[in-house]
Amino acid sequence: MIAIAFFRALAQIGLPGVRAVLWRTLVLTLLILALLGTGIWFGLHWLLMRLGWSQADGVGGALLSTLVIAVGVWLLFRIIAMAIVGFHADRIVVAVERANYPARLAAARPVPFAVELRMTIRSTLRALGWNIAALPAYLLLLATGVGPPLLFLTLNAYLLGCNLAELVEARHPAVPPFTPLARWQLGFASAVLFLPPVVNLLAPVLGVAMATHMFHARVTKQA
Repeated sequence: MIAIAFFRALAQIGLPGVRAVLWRTLVLTLLILALLGTGIWFGLHWLLMRLGWSQADGVGGALLSTLVIAVGVWLLFRIIAMAIVGFHADRIVVAVERANYPARLAAARPVPFAVELRMTIRSTLRALGWNIAALPAYLLLLATGVGPPLLFLTLNAYLLGCNLAELVEARHPAVPPFTPLARWQLGFASAVLFLPPVVNLLAPVLGVAMATHMFHARVTKQA
């Protein structure tokens, strides 16, 4: 089911409602990351100067700043992108439902902005909290080479599964929610999409579209 949902979502990346959210998410996410990266660079430089490190203005300071920024971007990209998508997820779900599930669209309940905001804040804080708590483990596992990606997949599969499922379920409160297994499959597939460069730029929007297809295909199959 997850493979079918992925290819259906990929084929609909060009739908007007999906495409608009994609470009908005990319621009805002990259802008926020650029601002954070600049802040980290100057903030770390200031800290190293205050600590009296002789290489703060040299190659050593530049390498350390680059490493910190790279790790920060790697950890924060998914969280920031999903937070931005959360404010526009309803547009993606509507576009997919209009194209593939018109009967479900007619029965859907629009999600008020206050509810979207509450879900987005809750999922963002949850993702930040768990990933910050796991940061020491990420650093310790760097020596293994494969440790950080495996931990990333395990942790974020759970977080993304919860987040993406909620975005679709909120529109259909009368329909049974995702099962724990379906949430895990959805979250794992979405977490994998965040790993490869370039593909990860599409991952937030693809995740919402996949969740929509999985939700309705599951309900249709049960019926």
